[in-house]
Amino acid sequence: MAARKRASTDSSAERQQPKETSQSKPQGSNDPPIAPPKSGVILKLSFFFLVPYFYLIFYHYKIDSELKKSILINAGLSLAGFFVTVKLIPVASRYVLRRNLFGYDINKKGTPQGTVKVPESLGIAIGIVFMVLAILFQYFNFTADSNWLVEYNAALASICFMLLLGFVDDVLDVPWRVKLILPSFAALPLLMAYAGHTTIIIPKPLIPYVGLELLDLGWIYKLYMGLLAVFCTNSINIHAGLNGLEVGQTVVISSAIVIHNIMQIGASTDPEYKQAHAFSIYLVQPLLATSLGLLSYNWYPSSVFVGDTYTYFAGMTMAVVGILGHFSETLLIFFAPQVLNFLLSLPQLAGIVPCPRHRLPRFDPQTKLLTGTNDGTLVNFFLRQFGRMSEKSLCIYLLVFQAIACFFCFLLGYFLAGWYK
Repeated sequence: MAARKRASTDSSAERQQPKETSQSKPQGSNDPPIAPPKSGVILKLSFFFLVPYFYLIFYHYKIDSELKKSILINAGLSLAGFFVTVKLIPVASRYVLRRNLFGYDINKKGTPQGTVKVPESLGIAIGIVFMVLAILFQYFNFTADSNWLVEYNAALASICFMLLLGFVDDVLDVPWRVKLILPSFAALPLLMAYAGHTTIIIPKPLIPYVGLELLDLGWIYKLYMGLLAVFCTNSINIHAGLNGLEVGQTVVISSAIVIHNIMQIGASTDPEYKQAHAFSIYLVQPLLATSLGLLSYNWYPSSVFVGDTYTYFAGMTMAVVGILGHFSETLLIFFAPQVLNFLLSLPQLAGIVPCPRHRLPRFDPQTKLLTGTNDGTLVNFFLRQFGRMSEKSLCIYLLVFQAIACFFCFLLGYFLAGWYK
């Protein structure tokens, strides 16, 4: 998703992030094709991920051969999914344009690019590719009596449900208050099928005071999982407004999740613990690959918009892998920029501070620079702290901040290992 022109006059929509909406003008079939994918950007991003990925799998850790085989088969399918995504997006763009699902980029208003009809809701194409990959992978990894198959299919059901609700939101423009509770319904299949533990490990410094090493939370743990799904899904959707920001942050977090899982598998001797993290890899690798394919078109200047379909789908997928991989606390640190964005927005969401009509920064068509407003979002906060800058530069700053948060999580785990838990 990126900054889009919204025609709605519903006052309740004023509180949510401005975004592209479908237009009522008839759409002809002679629209020019979208710009080609930005392969250079994807190659650079892939390099930063693939170097530690291959180092950890093939050199640093001695991972069981069968488990390594499953991970690499999943990686191969994901790579195929990347190429399918790159080929599918131009085709899907023509179809959504025919149905008048397009928007105008507000951050380019007053320039020739601001008058271009940009196809939106392309998250539906990426979601379909992801679902096909995830279902095909079952043939290579799961047997009919596998203990993990029920939870795997429940995870896919939740992701598919969220994908559908996101597309409904793109088409019907659901009020922001309703958006907050949609992930609760989508998470139900996973919560009902969840058969894992509901205990938490008490930090070692607190054991003398609590008197327990493990604490069973029961239904409270499932409530926590439901709230985690709501947070992850909406946090990607709210931290938006720039070309490439939504997909970019998903790529960074997904890369960190894959690396974290490989590190946990390599350092553990518990087969069930290893399988839980491998389960997480099986879902997040296809998400990473398809997101890279989408980013090749969504990076500045965007030739497609992703829509709420993608942000909901991506957020739910990462919530699911965190829940079933049993590393939700680590996932929250990966989401630190999104937490900060929520805290900055909280006074306006609670009605303490008036919420402006448009929460995006101001764009100067003469200089093509963005100026921060007093609105409580991380995008505007960065502009206020670092000054005016181009949309592309601002997006890079925010994604570097996202990467720093993920690196800090790894650093924190290294220093606290053996002392905290």
